[in-house]
Amino acid sequence: MVQHIVIVGGGIGGTMTANHLVTKLYPEIRSGKVRITMLSNSPWHYYKPAFMYVAFDAFFRDELRRPQISLLRPEIDFQLEEVSGFDFKASRLHCASGKKIDYDYLVLSTGCVPSPEKIEGLKEGGDHFYQHAPARQLADRLSKLEKGRVLVTVTFPKTHNVPHQCGIAPVETTLMLDEYLRRRGVRDKVEIAYTYPTTSQLLRNCLFMQNEVCQVLPPIFEDRDIKHQRGFTLSRVDPERKIAYSEEGAEEPFDLLMATPPITAVPAVRDSGISQAADNEGWVPTDHQTMKVLGLDNVYVLGDTVDLPISKAGGSCHNQSPVVVNNLASELRFGRTSDEYDGRVVAVAQMGLEGGMPLWYDYKEDVHPTPPTKLGGLLRKGFNRGIYWAVARGLV
Repeated sequence: MVQHIVIVGGGIGGTMTANHLVTKLYPEIRSGKVRITMLSNSPWHYYKPAFMYVAFDAFFRDELRRPQISLLRPEIDFQLEEVSGFDFKASRLHCASGKKIDYDYLVLSTGCVPSPEKIEGLKEGGDHFYQHAPARQLADRLSKLEKGRVLVTVTFPKTHNVPHQCGIAPVETTLMLDEYLRRRGVRDKVEIAYTYPTTSQLLRNCLFMQNEVCQVLPPIFEDRDIKHQRGFTLSRVDPERKIAYSEEGAEEPFDLLMATPPITAVPAVRDSGISQAADNEGWVPTDHQTMKVLGLDNVYVLGDTVDLPISKAGGSCHNQSPVVVNNLASELRFGRTSDEYDGRVVAVAQMGLEGGMPLWYDYKEDVHPTPPTKLGGLLRKGFNRGIYWAVARGLV
């Protein structure tokens, strides 16, 4: 009997996992015992971390995308399908085209979507860099900015202990903005104010979600004349008056609002009935070690869709994917899982336009910040321009 593994989602998590599964299960695939299908609603694969560079005119669309099929091993059956519903009891997927696809094992890697409409006025009055079109719009506005005040806000999901998308990105873009304006010769006419909500995962009244980074950020910001405000949880925006209001009762004026908006899982996942996340956010209940969906023995999940207390970023996928692959291979061969995820996240933070800071952490240990260097920046550039695509193809 052929075992059918279906991967939903053509982002970095799904792409890595599909390619590594072919390598791991090649004897079974060659003999016809296993087949692998990937479903994605887009023919394109986007390097999403590059969207923040788009906001500073440092990346253009064709530099940060590849045809999805070009990144996949030929043994993978790639289908351009929008999954509209999940029937977990029957192990069946419903597609918007009307097609139904049965599976023996399912891997969910459907990511998350920015949802600025969850905060009154934010969609109309704010900008963000988490998708290409909004990042392009932000770039156009920044290129015309000659004076005024840029307000940076960060919004966490309502679900307890679940972080916002790409934890370090608000810090990265704030520092990039400072350097960008200095290069343009208008920094002395533009005030930058970085704010952070009162509650961020396990911490309260910090400038980041982990303690050691909270301690090193104030001197970095002060050295660059970046204002910073703890305890500002964005509640609504007045687009006409250009004022952001917080749940704590504060008001912050702005000429440009650069926001990390609320996020949710994709609609099909939110509507699947398996999530108990707050505010209909849709995060999937995930076993911290095996990466299985709790209560579903033949479904795995990774990337931004999980409800784990670790960053929703590619640096998480890179460490979750091998666990999913090993456990699927072990289940098929031995009837049990064999690997555990330790919560590891590895990345290089962009600290300004040229500097880079390697960082890593896991369930038990927070990030230990190190001074950003040009060598770190070179490493980040190398990842942006080439290493990422090798990772997606399963070569690294």
